[in-house]
Amino acid sequence: MDFSIKSFDAKNLASTIKTGCLVVGVFEDGKLSDIAQQADRKGDLSAAVKSGDISGKPGSTLLLRGNGGPAERVLLVGLGKQDAVTDKNFTSALQATARTLSTLGGGDAVIALPFEQIKDRDLYWAIRGGVLALRDHAYRFDALKSKKEPVTQGVKKVAFGVAAQDNAPAKAALAEGVAIANGMDLTRDLGNLPGNVCTPTYLAQTAKKLAKDFDLSVEVLDRKQMEALKMGSFLSVTNGTEEPPKFIVLRHDGGKSKEAPVVLVGKGITFDSGGISLKPGGSMDEMKYDMCGAGSVLGTMRAIAELDLKLNVIAVIPSTENMPSGRATKPGDIVTSMSGQTIEILNTDAEGRLILCDALTYAERFKPAAVVDIATLTGACITALGHHNSGLFTRHDDAHDALANELLAAGKASGDTAWRLPIEDSYQEQLKSNFADIANIGGPPAGSITAACFLERFTRNYTWAHLDIAGTAWKSGAAKGATGRPVPLLTTFLIQRARAQGLSAGKGIATVKGKKAA
Repeated sequence: MDFSIKSFDAKNLASTIKTGCLVVGVFEDGKLSDIAQQADRKGDLSAAVKSGDISGKPGSTLLLRGNGGPAERVLLVGLGKQDAVTDKNFTSALQATARTLSTLGGGDAVIALPFEQIKDRDLYWAIRGGVLALRDHAYRFDALKSKKEPVTQGVKKVAFGVAAQDNAPAKAALAEGVAIANGMDLTRDLGNLPGNVCTPTYLAQTAKKLAKDFDLSVEVLDRKQMEALKMGSFLSVTNGTEEPPKFIVLRHDGGKSKEAPVVLVGKGITFDSGGISLKPGGSMDEMKYDMCGAGSVLGTMRAIAELDLKLNVIAVIPSTENMPSGRATKPGDIVTSMSGQTIEILNTDAEGRLILCDALTYAERFKPAAVVDIATLTGACITALGHHNSGLFTRHDDAHDALANELLAAGKASGDTAWRLPIEDSYQEQLKSNFADIANIGGPPAGSITAACFLERFTRNYTWAHLDIAGTAWKSGAAKGATGRPVPLLTTFLIQRARAQGLSAGKGIATVKGKKAA
């Protein structure tokens, strides 16, 4: 799907823009948006509203043809109350627009909704959200099907109609939206691939391809190199698998040469059987999604590389399977992490923290400005927050509160939200071991918090935050599939950080780098 910005004189858009479909708004009180009023040449739009053919409720739609203007069709979309067009209502309108445009025979459409009337949001948010809604609806994963799903004809070219003075910010928002959508598609594809395809080696190959396409730096460490680094905790998880583990380091050097980087650490368990602490068979197939932390980091790196973001960002991805075998690590085994801390493994299904702790220790060498790890870490986070918010954890002091606020603000700005949960010393008591420095589980109470507390012990030399995405990285049931989250949150966080540092991020994000996505 191709996107563009079409600027216009607000007084004559409907009479000058020729398109297969003009998308305009209608409010719940029966009033048409300004552009819709222009398009109402024969009075058929107002007549449709008056007759009750469309209610104006958020997400309601009505398609009309041949109203006498240059547009072949006019799509009326409900926005809710005129004086309170919320971001939720507007998102519903965008999703409804995407559904309708996917069924049309026309080759192009112009979306001319009242972007300026969204409560507490701006044009930038609206354009970016429009791209993401349309791309979300267009996403398909049928690469491994011998017979592909039938694809409806649909609209292939979409322009967002904006006033001439808004042309520059609209184009910047469009570039961001397309880059984030491309990153989300990569994250989804990696998550949806089965474990026999998306192995640690496959993730490493994906990182190498990104490096080639976008001029990034990449390094992939193998088992011998990890042994030399004394990553005993990570390697303990690899004992039961035939697939070779990979430790992937991907660098985007977009900032100044001596500027401290932001490090993103992604959990890359490409299939999690639970190891010796074997999971129940039901829904175990979904454990291919246990690499979604790694997938979201790769998707984010793709997005910021496409935008040529003026910031130094390093991705660190420890990747392995977690499988049972005669060589597999056993409950009760004690291993030594890269940091030198010893760990009693009470449950081999709490393996994500075992690979992440060595990756977090490795991240110290970059002298980072901040480290954020992303992991499908605990079912307890789903119990606490459901599938709406990712869990956010970090220490409670000025530096960490500031990082948490950045991430929460990025989540709110992107619609990819997180909720902060506590880390306190009292929870660390649950991780005590009689035989090692620390146990890898703290029992059922506050399971997501004690998992974060475990990671926190390996991050005390820098500013750090942890995102538990177990509830947000994929969907189950009839809609089963990876969501692409938290790529919007992470990308927005990095963009906002670049801007806050006074870099020329606005210029950079308007420039597409590397290969142009389809």
